[in-house]
Amino acid sequence: MQRRLAAVLAADVVGFSRLMGINETRTLRDLIEIRRTIFSPIVADNRGRVVKLMGDGALVEFASVVDAVNAAVEIQRALTARNAGSPLERRIELRVGVNLGDVIIEGSDIYGDGVNLAARLQEVAGPGEVVLSATAHEHAASRVDVQFTDAGEQSLKNIATPVRVFRWSAAGGEARATATTGKETHEVPERPSIAVLPFDNMSGDPEQEYLADGVVEAITAALSRIRSFFVIARNSAFAYKGRHKNVREIGRELGVSYVLEGSVQRAGGRVRITVQLIETAGGAHIWAEKYDGALDDIFELQDRITEQVAGALQPSIRLAEVERVRRKRPQDLGAYGYTMQAMPHVWALEKQEAERALALLNKALEIDPDYPLALALAAWCWAQRSVYSWVANVSDAKVRALSLGERAATLSNDEPLILAILGAVHTFARNFGTARVLLERAIALDPNAAWALSRLGWLEVYSGRPEAAHAYFERALRLSPLDPMNFNNHVGIASAFQVAGRPAKAADEFLRALHERPNALWIHRNLAPALLAAGREEEAKASRDALARAYPEFTIARFKEAMVFDPDTLERIADDLRKLGVPEA
Repeated sequence: MQRRLAAVLAADVVGFSRLMGINETRTLRDLIEIRRTIFSPIVADNRGRVVKLMGDGALVEFASVVDAVNAAVEIQRALTARNAGSPLERRIELRVGVNLGDVIIEGSDIYGDGVNLAARLQEVAGPGEVVLSATAHEHAASRVDVQFTDAGEQSLKNIATPVRVFRWSAAGGEARATATTGKETHEVPERPSIAVLPFDNMSGDPEQEYLADGVVEAITAALSRIRSFFVIARNSAFAYKGRHKNVREIGRELGVSYVLEGSVQRAGGRVRITVQLIETAGGAHIWAEKYDGALDDIFELQDRITEQVAGALQPSIRLAEVERVRRKRPQDLGAYGYTMQAMPHVWALEKQEAERALALLNKALEIDPDYPLALALAAWCWAQRSVYSWVANVSDAKVRALSLGERAATLSNDEPLILAILGAVHTFARNFGTARVLLERAIALDPNAAWALSRLGWLEVYSGRPEAAHAYFERALRLSPLDPMNFNNHVGIASAFQVAGRPAKAADEFLRALHERPNALWIHRNLAPALLAAGREEEAKASRDALARAYPEFTIARFKEAMVFDPDTLERIADDLRKLGVPEA
């Protein structure tokens, strides 16, 4: 085998499938133009060789890492200039990774660890970003005209050890806080602020992962109910699962003063939970503790940890003020395990994921039919089936959701998540008054309930109050800035613009949401009419076609049955769907 040291640039188009879904011909034409007028000339000017083009990606080899980095920066700058003023659905954006390493030569192709690492660096880059390995940065940093930000060590897919990476973004020079979400850093609130990070499963058994996740879920819920605290929502904290980042970065990204880290180890019927509270500004350890007990004592151990965290964050707080979670405990840990396993699938807002969640929740309810959390989560899965048109009988899905939600609330009427889910279900049933009481009660119990705030935003959308809706969505985004469900907050903001009669703004927000979650094809049922109302007829037709492929039985009648906008808004959207040729029934 022939080997040589080379600088490798890997590039990939952001959201290529989404762009192709909107307008295949135009996307391919734009991509070919960019390769001809921007990518290839800049590579050639910097003495690079295009090894291969892979549909929406490219692999380039350079003899000099300085040339590779300069080419990457020039390409991103040129694309940013090209995209300026263009609508979101016309923007071709790249993620770029650059590595300096050993490569294997085979004909005109290259292979090896040097190539693999460049590809993995590209995957963690954000739109418009260039990400370098530490080796590439060491050799190029002082010889290029841009400043890269040290993003610390990161675990990359199929790379054995963490890799230190450096970022630069064409959007303002410095890289954004996280490549996966594009969210900016946040100011730290004046009140005590904390994120409970995913605990490590030290048992060596993947089947026990639920135990570690369940501990985090319970502690986060308990701390959230202390009104003087600012607590990052679970879904954002879990964005760090499996990733190695220093606490200073996490503090900046989430806007918190403290993080709680820990591990859970199970051996037979015994469990050990190790936790440490860390200040993010300087990385100082406030305290660390081990908690041992029988597996049956897991809930008591969770409560003890919560009390100590609360006391450390705010020493003046009295034990009586610690509003610990007093949800009804499951009668069997098997029900608890299945419910924890279902959690990530419940919140994905995708049809197959909701089906997986329901299968797990049904197993939990077979073991413990009166477990409120499992009942509530099952209610939310059925509610999704109704509102996202995943079932033929929408009315039946709404009835099932209401029945499960009411039963959960009867068994546990002071649990914020259960109240919020029931509020969402009543929203879809057009019981807006009941929904508001339940959602406001949930927030009174848990002022950090990001999802309850989001559902209040949706309630305001459906009630025809778009400005109030916008405020709730923004608060939810701040409480959970890395939440994988945040695309739905952007759908909510887009819907608020749609209700307010601002179709151009609505279309851009719908496209942003679809960009973040390309599989959420149900967004097209609102995007297509918004594009048409904004005068973007060709894009509206492409969106309509994407909707028809994903939902071949979609009709205006089914849209009206599923959605709960005010009558004027509902008819206005339905009229635009008619103009696009969507069948009436």
